[in-house]
Amino acid sequence: MAGRSRIMRILIADDHAVVRKGIKQILTEANQDAFVAEAGNLGEAHDLIREQPWDIIILDLAMPDGNGLESLKQIKQEYPNLPVLVMSIYPEDQYALRTIRAGASGYLTKESAPEELVQAIQRILAGGEYISVAVEQELVNFARREDDQPLHHTLSDREFQVLCLIASGKELKEIASDLSLSVKTISTYRARLLEKMKMRTNAELIRYAIQNKVVMNDI
Repeated sequence: MAGRSRIMRILIADDHAVVRKGIKQILTEANQDAFVAEAGNLGEAHDLIREQPWDIIILDLAMPDGNGLESLKQIKQEYPNLPVLVMSIYPEDQYALRTIRAGASGYLTKESAPEELVQAIQRILAGGEYISVAVEQELVNFARREDDQPLHHTLSDREFQVLCLIASGKELKEIASDLSLSVKTISTYRARLLEKMKMRTNAELIRYAIQNKVVMNDI
């Protein structure tokens, strides 16, 4: 990461202080001149993004004050040229494609090696995108099996969120509260995803989520 003519400005948005410190240490060791700031929640992250320019945002999906995927879409809508690298605990096969479609420049799990994080940032700042070998293969598989893909891949991002929350055991009122939507709207999403997945009950959705290792968390 050396050789840049000006100070690199990086914002880490993650609600775990230990994770932020670890990422910051990796980045400053790779480039001692980098300016690395931290945000512990989405509200703080959006404030910092609006207050000053950044070269890249490292964004966690699971944040306590909002929806990481929706936040990514908002950032890209307001700042289309601002690169965002998603770094999450969620498995690549569940979320990488969705985040890339939402505008992310790359996706890494938190199990990635420090060298891969540095490499990803280098590639993104050079104007490229970064996906791991596993995600690359998933893209190939997705293209090849478009008519034979897992049912949850056919869901919209919001429908997928509702599926995850139903699978976690939450009632429609709780889901509506979590997503700041009406119960009627959540019921509509539930009806749509049941139709797309050719199912009739929440029990079938939960069974499917368990069998297909769908992450049961709100993103």
